Amino acid sequence: MVYESEFTFVTQELTEMSFEKGISLFQEGKFEEALVCFNELINTHPGKSEFHLFRGRVLTRMGKGEQALEDFDLLLSLEPYNTDFISDRAVVLHLMGKNQEALEELDRAANLDPKNPYRYSSRAFLKDRLGDLQGAIEDYEKAIELDPEDAISHNNKGLVEEKLGYKEKSQQSFKKADELVGYQPKPQSQELPSIGKKDLAKPNSPTQPQPIIKESKLTFGLFIETLKSVFGKKESRQEFFRFVKGIISGKGPKNP
Repeated sequence: MVYESEFTFVTQELTEMSFEKGISLFQEGKFEEALVCFNELINTHPGKSEFHLFRGRVLTRMGKGEQALEDFDLLLSLEPYNTDFISDRAVVLHLMGKNQEALEELDRAANLDPKNPYRYSSRAFLKDRLGDLQGAIEDYEKAIELDPEDAISHNNKGLVEEKLGYKEKSQQSFKKADELVGYQPKPQSQELPSIGKKDLAKPNSPTQPQPIIKESKLTFGLFIETLKSVFGKKESRQEFFRFVKGIISGKGPKNP
């Protein structure tokens, strides 16, 4: 019994080391090696959600969307109401060009988690990119209602309002965002920022404004950059952003 207990402890320790190694390889961009690591872990411990989650993320980064979906489908078969899994799956669908399906997944996440503001701000971003500007504003307003101090939602709402020609409303949104991050524009500057040029200062650094959105065609890098702004505010999203860390190089994934 003592030997069996010791063997179990050693096995668990080795598994944890392998898992940490896989995450480290993933963060370093060594996706082929990370995939080998997670494949081995899954072969040894089939059905363990953490391993399938990170393998799905690795496969996504490798541009293997169909294979990534298999992992996320399995995860959702185990936890059908896990809204984080649903959101991850929506990202994969979007990067595969399946925007309607991605939107349906974000709808489902919002229905299951209606008190979470980031469910609406993430869906608002996708609606904006798909041309549903009024729908995007409605979602940003809901996100702001749930989290009035979310400067990102105020700023992004202002960008959509500019696209619709609502200059006064967009000015108010930008002003609110500036107030929340402590940024004060130069007194002599009375010009309304161009679409996509709105900057928010980093906290405690008002002299170094930080761009939130760069207006351009929808690319992989742009999508992840904006999602980082939307999701990265919450501590519970840290694991998700290990998934997308380093993608903001502007290079899109390889085709599956």
